[in-house]
Amino acid sequence: MPNKLKIASLAAFAACAMAYGAQAQDKLQEVLDRGKLIVGTGSTNAPWHFQDAEGNLVGFDIDMAKLVAKGLFDDPEAIEFVNQSGDARIPNLVTDKVDITCQFMTVTAGRAQQVEFTIPYYREGVGLLLMADGEFADYDALKAAGGDVTVSVLQNVYAEDMVHAALPEATVDQYESVDLMYQALNSGRADAAATDQSSLAWFMTQSPGRYKDAGYGWNPQSYSCAVKPGEQRWLNFVNSVFHEAMTGVEFNTYAASFKQWFGVDLDPPQIGFPIEYR
Repeated sequence: MPNKLKIASLAAFAACAMAYGAQAQDKLQEVLDRGKLIVGTGSTNAPWHFQDAEGNLVGFDIDMAKLVAKGLFDDPEAIEFVNQSGDARIPNLVTDKVDITCQFMTVTAGRAQQVEFTIPYYREGVGLLLMADGEFADYDALKAAGGDVTVSVLQNVYAEDMVHAALPEATVDQYESVDLMYQALNSGRADAAATDQSSLAWFMTQSPGRYKDAGYGWNPQSYSCAVKPGEQRWLNFVNSVFHEAMTGVEFNTYAASFKQWFGVDLDPPQIGFPIEYR
């Protein structure tokens, strides 16, 4: 009897394993059979996801999604975008409303218990945006000025501590919206604006010669796309697409997008020994 129970248990285990394996592979095949990729993203946050003058979704997140569609169908436009709020990013994944979320999603341990994160495609951080013709040349000058410096920042419970991590003596002015924060800098009420490095790069790209980067960044965080938990084959596919965009056959596409939205020319990956193991 014990042997029969053992055999039955092994058979049940094998059946569960096969069922799980089939389930884990279903999403990739489902997307291929459907003929289009369904992507959850936003529409109001340049340079990540926003509408251009013609009403088309554009931005770095959009370009990353198009890389996945190109890998699937050899057609970067084979996508249906679902416009979603930030708090819908996880629910829309776990309820299968979208295949993948690409919406400047910060990787955290808590979120990693709810979704599967792809490999990071951008490293975000906080920077200091200055007027090009302003009083202070760079971060060192700001820090040397101590309490004579005023920094504008978006209002939140951590804003003052965040700014003081870089400029301990600066006066911190908090604003209810990003627009008001930048208006304070443009009008001279603030000497610098503490903002995301990506936003800083975007403003400098959009208005050459008007702004400059103080040259200091802090509070690093990783941005990744996310998929529903348990879809390992689908996750592996998306990771392969992103990895080869940043290091391999699609590097020129990734680099062109990086240049367009952040104004930065990326150095091509070194040929020879894989850069990941250096």
